[in-house]
Parts: sequence; C-alpha cells; structure tokens
Amino acid sequence: MSAGVSAVVFDLDDTLCRRDQDPGALYAEAFERAGVEPFGAPSDLWAALTGPPEPNAEHAYFAAGYTVVAARHGRFDVDADALATALLSGIDHGAVSFTPGAQAALATAADRGHVGVLTNGPEWRQEPKLRTLDLFDAVDVVVYAGDMERRKPHADPFDRVCSLLETDADETLYVGDSLEHDVAGAQGAGLPVAWVPGPWTDHPVDDEGRPDPRPFSPEHVLASLTEFHTVYQAG
Repeated sequence: MSAGVSAVVFDLDDTLCRRDQDPGALYAEAFERAGVEPFGAPSDLWAALTGPPEPNAEHAYFAAGYTVVAARHGRFDVDADALATALLSGIDHGAVSFTPGAQAALATAADRGHVGVLTNGPEWRQEPKLRTLDLFDAVDVVVYAGDMERRKPHADPFDRVCSLLETDADETLYVGDSLEHDVAGAQGAGLPVAWVPGPWTDHPVDDEGRPDPRPFSPEHVLASLTEFHTVYQAG
C-alpha cells in the first residue's frame, strides 16, 4: 500500500463483525412464533432473497422471500407477513462478534492514521453492533449509508466518509467483503481497496487456494483480516 495512505475505512457486516445468532434456530423459531407449520430450510429462504434489503424495508423483503419458499412447497395459504414479523422479532442486532483478525486490523490501522466505518445499514440497525464491539471508541467516524439517499456502490457514501476524515480518496483505503458494493463502489469513488471475503461469501479460489476476485481487481486480496498487516508491506 502506498505510504501516502493516511486513513483506513472498514465495512461492518461480514468484514469487521459476524452475527452470532444461529440462522437455523431463527428460522425455526419464526414458525413457532407465527403458529405456522414449518416448511423448507434456512438456505431456501436465503436463496429466495434478492440482494440486501432496502433500509427500513426488511419486513417486505423477508415476506417476499417466505412467499417464494412457501410456493415452492405448495403452501399457498401461508401468512408470509406473519412469518416475516416473527423472524424480525427474533433478531438481536447486538448479537455480533469480531471476525478473525478484526481487532488487530483496527489497532494496526489506528497506529498509522485515521480509522472509519462505512456501512450500508441504517443507524438503528447498525448502532447496536457498534456498541457491542465498542467500536465508537476505536474509530474516528461512522457513516450509515442506509440513512443516505444513495448507498454503496454509489460514490456518495465514500465521498462522505472521506470528507469527515478530511482525507483525499486516493489516500483512504477501503476494506470490505462485497465485490459489487465495496470493491466496485470504492474504486469508482477513487479509493484503493482491500477485499476480504466474509464468512458467508461464496467465492472462487485461484490455483493457490487464495480468494479470487476476478473479474474485479482490488488492490489487495486478503483471506481474512489476520492478513491485514500485509497491505502495509505492499509496494
């Protein structure tokens, strides 16, 4: 990484933190709460969901997913809205923990300059995670793109975090797990990027077993944040 980089900005979900709740248990408990005979599996619901939910539209997002899964199982009389409500009521947004290497990466970045967090989620959903991880004491700024008119991969959130950090885009390294939202978005806004696949990221590997970002071209590819220190060793 260039010696001119003076700040590091991290994505939150699946980059700095991972959810601790068991998806299988959440799925089963939703049926119990809604009083609906179970069908399908958690993987069926995740597969039926299209992209991340829009801010403050999680209910409609999950209701649509349940509708698709129910139809695939011939359950056309299911109350998808009740299931979505039951699922969301069981989610504890503060039930998160650091991904491997995240705490060391934050400390390494802080030793060398400013540190920020840029997340696509809204504040009401992300603030409990930040508090659980004590991140308000570890970073200089937080940008909730979910509360902005445009989210990642649009340039606006990246411009906002650079403005708050008072750094130029080419001096601000962005670290994230999504090729489409983090890598493409940051590079489009002029930021160099370190890509680190999240714990749920389905990605190919190269001949050496390393994560393969192609056709994207992040400046750095990390198997996990335990390798974060290597970005300072790059030319």
